[in-house]
Amino acid sequence: MKISRPTSTRLLDFLGSMNLAIALLVIVAIASAIGTVLKQNQPYPDYEIKFGKFWFEFFGSLGLYDLYAAVWFLLILGFLLLSTTICVIRNTPGIMRELRHFREKAQEKSLRAMHHSLNFTTTQPVEQIQALSQQTLKHEGFRFRTHQENGTSIVAAMKGGANKWGYWLTHIGMIVIFIGGLLDSKLPTMFGEWVGTIKPETRNIPASEVPPISQLGVNNFSYRGSVDIPEGRTANIIFLPIREGYLVQRLPYEIEVKDFRVEHYSTGQPKSFESDIVIHDPDLKEPFAHTISVNHPLIYKGTAIYQANFGDGGSEVQLQLNPLTKQYAQQTLTGNISQDYNLSSSTEKYRLELDNFRLFNINPVKNDKGEEEQKNIGPSVIFRLRNAAGEAIEYSNYMNPVIIEGRMYLISGVRKSPADPERFLHIPADQKGSAELFLTFLSALQDDEFVRTTAITTTRNSMGAIQNQQVDSATVENQIVESMVRLTQLFATKGFDGIMSDIEARFPEDQRAQVSEAFTKVLQASLRGVYLDVLKQHGITEPKDTDWLFFDDSLNAISNLPFYGSPWYIQLKTFKQIEASGLQITRSPGQDVVYLGCIMLTIGVFLLFYVAQRRIWVMVKPLESGENEVIVAGGTNRNPHDFDKYFQRLGLAFQTVLTVRGD
Repeated sequence: MKISRPTSTRLLDFLGSMNLAIALLVIVAIASAIGTVLKQNQPYPDYEIKFGKFWFEFFGSLGLYDLYAAVWFLLILGFLLLSTTICVIRNTPGIMRELRHFREKAQEKSLRAMHHSLNFTTTQPVEQIQALSQQTLKHEGFRFRTHQENGTSIVAAMKGGANKWGYWLTHIGMIVIFIGGLLDSKLPTMFGEWVGTIKPETRNIPASEVPPISQLGVNNFSYRGSVDIPEGRTANIIFLPIREGYLVQRLPYEIEVKDFRVEHYSTGQPKSFESDIVIHDPDLKEPFAHTISVNHPLIYKGTAIYQANFGDGGSEVQLQLNPLTKQYAQQTLTGNISQDYNLSSSTEKYRLELDNFRLFNINPVKNDKGEEEQKNIGPSVIFRLRNAAGEAIEYSNYMNPVIIEGRMYLISGVRKSPADPERFLHIPADQKGSAELFLTFLSALQDDEFVRTTAITTTRNSMGAIQNQQVDSATVENQIVESMVRLTQLFATKGFDGIMSDIEARFPEDQRAQVSEAFTKVLQASLRGVYLDVLKQHGITEPKDTDWLFFDDSLNAISNLPFYGSPWYIQLKTFKQIEASGLQITRSPGQDVVYLGCIMLTIGVFLLFYVAQRRIWVMVKPLESGENEVIVAGGTNRNPHDFDKYFQRLGLAFQTVLTVRGD
């Protein structure tokens, strides 16, 4: 009858089973690979842009954005820790017995049946055989014990017991690594969230306004966060990313960034950067200065201060707001990056949010040979323009004109959402590299009186051929002028698309092609007339080919203004750069524990794979003839092929030493 085992015994067997451990290790390995490929703890909008809304929410539900703090991952680590611990507890007594047990009471039948076994006879006495056998085994590095029973003598030898220690060190090393990982995990923070004593902050507010429930004290056991400190400023906090929010971690000292230095390659790419920092700590008699750089952190009070990156620290910029429509006025604004400013106009209020300043911008540019190369196109300012309804559009405006196919343009990138690709407005630059001529031309197109005056002159010059016909020339002239003014106004506000929409709304489909051709001729005549008058104001009476290329580029830019979304072209005029050092500060009490576990695991694996446990038995049995039969047997737990050669050599050594006289 089969006896049922207790449930507790079956549960312990399951938790300590090899199958469970392997399954958990495979899951941990796959999860770790995902965590390596997928960059962790990035801003959630970045993930949404990269994956789209559906996959963003799906991956978020699995906790893949902070995988090593996910509940399911920590549970797997916990089960793996429990399984390995049970396995070690169950097998350690057996390993210890194995290391102490020489099996000196082995039976003759068992020795003869072993795969590696030989026997021979000798006339030497038993005592001499034992002494020579022990001497040979000692020379081979074996430990041995002897046993005598019923006239039969056995020398049992063993070496390579470190192989068993390899099993123990491997498993204990894994346990130590798991414990170290859990020490550096976010379990205390997760528990605080669960009980309601900790709540991540999701608002973009100054650190001084973050409520206490979103702050962690200086005695927090472990943390990893970052902070950007401008030159000449100090900070005693870091920010810990938590899903779509953050926590403020207080530090037991203050960090001052005395100076920040960055070296660049000729292309403008950063080569190296470092910070001169000063630690202000009440426990110090005087502040402590140190220089940190990439891969060379400062270790202080159990925390590691790394040079992680760099960014803008509130650079001062002067901006000129050039109106793109006649309702708005030109403005000059001096402000600092990361600050917001209210803008007023005649029709609507706007808020300018200065986001970033870049001294270098490396973009692919075609050289004189038509080959694409990386080139620094100079400083840029990134900002958002938010209207009264709260809708914001992001702009990236470059300070210097860029030469494209031999012509200069002032470039402004625009996107209405972080998920949208960036589109660019190319404003043609005049000979001085400014937008003055373009803005004057645009302003003239929006000036009804200027356009009307030009239209009258253009119309009268083109009507000389019909003056002798019986036609009311005044009526025709008035119709042409009004048509020019209306089309020019429409183009200046809505571009070519606006004119096509007007044609589609006013004329049947079968007449649209003919009307479009006629409107295009009238509009072209009006635009050219206005442009020529503007050139005359700038002292140009005989336009060159370059002037007409500028005219074409201006029309393209004006036609694209409807998507631009800003009533101003905001141009960066001057700047005073202030850089900020990006520091990552970690407190990892489990780090040394993990290192210890890795050393144990490495040594254990080496012992398991490269050290073999070998056993040798030498049995001496007296015969009736007065001789003694010697039985030599051996075994190993790994590398049997190598042991074949070893046993042959060892057997030959025994036969030589013990003076073989036959078999």
